[in-house]
Amino acid sequence: MKTIAIFVAFIIGYFSPWAASFNWLIRYLIVVMMFVTMLQMRFSMQSFKWSHLYILAANLVIGLGSWGILLAAGHPVLAQAAFFTGISPTATAAPVIVGILGGKINYSVNAFMVTNTGVALLMPFMIPMVIGQTAGGVFIRVIGDLIIVIVLPLLAALAVRRLWKNYAVMLPTLRTGVFYIWVLAIFLIIANASEFIRKSGSGVSKTVLLEIAAVSLIICIVNFAGGRFLENRYRCRESSQTLGQKNTTLTIFLAITYASPLVALGPTFYVIWHNTWNALQIRARERRDAARKIRKV
Repeated sequence: MKTIAIFVAFIIGYFSPWAASFNWLIRYLIVVMMFVTMLQMRFSMQSFKWSHLYILAANLVIGLGSWGILLAAGHPVLAQAAFFTGISPTATAAPVIVGILGGKINYSVNAFMVTNTGVALLMPFMIPMVIGQTAGGVFIRVIGDLIIVIVLPLLAALAVRRLWKNYAVMLPTLRTGVFYIWVLAIFLIIANASEFIRKSGSGVSKTVLLEIAAVSLIICIVNFAGGRFLENRYRCRESSQTLGQKNTTLTIFLAITYASPLVALGPTFYVIWHNTWNALQIRARERRDAARKIRKV
């Protein structure tokens, strides 16, 4: 149902370019989502593995590598879309999916903290280079935006944990609410892209949209497949998931702010690809569990 809801948000958003006027809401929706995520996360040095740094390095190599290749090939828009897609850190929901698949949740929690912190620290240096604006003002603006969407939610979450000992009772409700906030954010993101495409007229072809979707899909395949080789066979499922399931919330916001809504379609399409793969994995897991129960009977 969640994957269907995301598809519906895509379709309705595309036919609602008027909603682009509410683009300013995206920043605040992201702050709320990051706050709820930080409220649930507990970083543990005991479960830290060197492969967490390998996953961070893979994000950087895939993001910057695909950008460099496509830029050299003469496709600047595709290059930027590939960068913001590949550089995306581990998703907030990765620990949930890892748990459903029977993996080690602590591994993915640490991957979330390491990759999101690492990417956030490096973004002020990478974004000016990728968008071709190396002025100091861009560097300061990126830092300011990252403080708002990452540091402030983290501080707020730490304060709630400290001041309200029974905060966990509200987490189930918050988790449900965050999903619908994410669907609303997707709707606004697609509406923003739809308006951009309509204003550009013949400047944006369907071929470009298909190319962005294809690049996003290729990066998704590389992430999930390549992630399996970053850990040993006992944790290859976890490393695949934490590299493949992306926190596109952050990079979509940054792409819209510093590149264009068209570029933001790279990580936006990725939402479809990684959720589709997750749905297939969960379905396969359910079939295996059902088969085991039948054999036991």
